[in-house]
Amino acid sequence: MIGLISATAAGAAARDRLAAAWPTRARVYDGSVADAVRRAFAECEQVVCFLATGAVVRLVAPLLVDKGSDPGVVCVDEAGRFAVSLIGGHAGGANELAREVAELLGAEPVVTTATDAVGVPGLDTLGFPVEGDLAAVSRAMLDGEPVVLEAELDWPLPALPPNVGSPAESGAAVLRISDRDREPAAREVVLRPPSLVVGVGASRGAPVEEVLGLVEETLREAGLSVRSVAELATVHAKSEEPGILGAAARLGVPVVTYSAEELAAVAVPNPSEAPLAAVGTPSVAEAAALVGRGELLVPKRKSVRADGRPAMATCAVVRRPGRGRLAVVGLGPGARDLLTPRATAELRRAAVLVGLDQYVDQIRDLLRPGTLILESGLGAEEERARTAVAEARRGQAVALIGSGDAGVYAMASPALAEASDDIDVVGVPGVTAALAAGAILGAPLGHDHVSISLSDLHTPWEVIERRVRAAAEADIVVTFYNPRSRGRDWQLPKALAILAEHREPATPVGVVRNASRPDESSRVTTLGSLDPAIVDMMTVVTVGNTATREIAGRMVTPRGYRWQEEAK
Repeated sequence: MIGLISATAAGAAARDRLAAAWPTRARVYDGSVADAVRRAFAECEQVVCFLATGAVVRLVAPLLVDKGSDPGVVCVDEAGRFAVSLIGGHAGGANELAREVAELLGAEPVVTTATDAVGVPGLDTLGFPVEGDLAAVSRAMLDGEPVVLEAELDWPLPALPPNVGSPAESGAAVLRISDRDREPAAREVVLRPPSLVVGVGASRGAPVEEVLGLVEETLREAGLSVRSVAELATVHAKSEEPGILGAAARLGVPVVTYSAEELAAVAVPNPSEAPLAAVGTPSVAEAAALVGRGELLVPKRKSVRADGRPAMATCAVVRRPGRGRLAVVGLGPGARDLLTPRATAELRRAAVLVGLDQYVDQIRDLLRPGTLILESGLGAEEERARTAVAEARRGQAVALIGSGDAGVYAMASPALAEASDDIDVVGVPGVTAALAAGAILGAPLGHDHVSISLSDLHTPWEVIERRVRAAAEADIVVTFYNPRSRGRDWQLPKALAILAEHREPATPVGVVRNASRPDESSRVTTLGSLDPAIVDMMTVVTVGNTATREIAGRMVTPRGYRWQEEAK
């Protein structure tokens, strides 16, 4: 929960804008400001104060306990010009909150955390639990001192400064990636990747304490960190078992379940007749842990009950190998404010960026220093897809970028056709050209619609023509991508002629060039009046259906056919 506190009418107005934007995330604290700050500090994970920074400092100073548990605090001035990350920049999430507040209020985010200020990734922001001398290792990274990278596991990380990965030398700071349960040494930080899968089995009614105790004891005796547990895995039949669910909740990890048939197909060292009779597979704990492949570190073991009664829980531990990560990222139509926060986060997470050179230029400033950029020109889509997948297979965190939505006439298709199940693939949606153009034109996509590319470089014209004819006969709004180029000037007139066989010459047509970019242009014309010569490859053409109307200069397709019936 985010606590919102203000002292003046101006602050209250901005406060209420945040409250409206975050109806389920925010809580407004009224009354005495000092009392409101105390209550919000105790009850919320984050706090936004519309007060002077000096006042907030004096109010929160007596409340500070530990940066690992204190809420993140953001301070916004009365004029709403700046959103200052004051306390808990990383651990409390105040840096990201300041950016989010600034975006909502049109303010400037102020982040003074050293790593954020120079683009170096904060070690506590990489998405992994972190232990050790965070301040000393971060300072060494910032100062350019040698930092030894001891990767006991190959795990994809974002771009790191060039001084990380230096040869080992006495007294150097160390960044270690490990799931081993060991205390960090002086000037050492240990990142805990989610590499461990714990398979669990449990009798009906097994207590949470017995399941959890077995898991924790097993990990401790094996010298493994509980903070590297990614999930508890079991059979479908145990998906609602309170002991398993409770243990997962205490560990803060999900429960993943598999069918008995899936588990029965997994070769295990210790099959048993008991689970076969009970749930239909000779192994639950070992098989569930091994489904995703990996190294069996701890074979099946049973819990030991103090009262001497039979064990009610079993577990096994598997270390899954680190897998490369490929994020296929849609950048939207071009405007920075149409780039989604999720896309920005993936760009910051990547150690390798692959993309068309002109798209790379759009987002180059968002990348972390040290990001490897592999860019190429037009016409190299398959090559870029192969390059991105190859880098992910090397264990890298890769972002493959495309305009609009990467899954719509863009890079997702060739990349996923190239990728197999040996890497993790994440799709990040973006605003498509059709949607951006539709918003500019009005509401042309208010009813059923289809997008068709008129480029016959990858699709035979006979197939394209058949699809255009089907859309025309079905009375569906059509958005044409890649409508016309210097070498392809006849396809658009042919497609429009097909549509004209089924629609009146007065049917509205929207033409948008460079949607959302500085040189954007748009017009609404008609099917009978459109001059194809004004269209190029940077243009999106949207042809309405028989219900589409031009209203006050805007192109509108009604959600139903009532208008059509009233017009008869």
